[in-house]
Amino acid sequence: MHAKLITCGYSFHHEPFDVSAKSGLHTYLFRLQAEGKCEALVHGGMREIEAGHLLLFKPGDPYELRIEQTMAGPDGKIASGDYYLFCSGAWIDQWWNRGPKLPCTKIDLDPRLISLWRQLILEKRRMEEEDEELSSYLLQALCLSLERAAKETVTLQGKPFTGTRMKRFIEAHATSAFKVEDVADHVGLSVSRAVHLFKECFGKTMIQYATEVRLTSAVERMHDRSMSLEQIALSCGFGSYPYFHRAFTQRFGISPKLYRQNSQNT
Repeated sequence: MHAKLITCGYSFHHEPFDVSAKSGLHTYLFRLQAEGKCEALVHGGMREIEAGHLLLFKPGDPYELRIEQTMAGPDGKIASGDYYLFCSGAWIDQWWNRGPKLPCTKIDLDPRLISLWRQLILEKRRMEEEDEELSSYLLQALCLSLERAAKETVTLQGKPFTGTRMKRFIEAHATSAFKVEDVADHVGLSVSRAVHLFKECFGKTMIQYATEVRLTSAVERMHDRSMSLEQIALSCGFGSYPYFHRAFTQRFGISPKLYRQNSQNT
């Protein structure tokens, strides 16, 4: 089945703007507010949209969007930016119909998700050289990523949105050196509040979760025979091999060396 990308891009507004399709859209429209504010028609009424709000519309849905001077920042200037795309196709139809899609959801502006959107934009800019098969697969990957981000925001074991953002930040940075302060800064909380909230949400500390992610990465990299265990330890964010050895043995009940030997024999 095919997913057709009709058009996509990044739109930035520094002056009042409005667009309307009250009679209904002809295609699917996805819009992710990246910065600033606007107002959009959601559930029959105009709603304020802020950075992180994902809008999903299907063919036939009425659409209205406004950016007014009253939405300007403290400096009196309008600065509203969003990623958007219009699409269609049998795959999109099936994806949309297999589960409910909320018209407006607050999601984390995950760099990996944004990267997918940017890849689609660049591919579409190739014009006559666009690889439609590649665009189709990238679009499908973006749809699935948006769906997962929306579900996590709404239903991730009832955890607050801020907890989810911290969790995703740790996953993205676990294999590099990061501090608890970095996680707290990412979500705009004090260190003490961030530490308490994460433990309350997930029943473990940030460092414990980072260690779990690092160990998972280490197991994956053990299949690369060219890497020594010491190299794997450092590349996965462990400060030293002894620390890695201790954490690995505690988690799996076996040393990294023996684990790798056993995996080679299976």
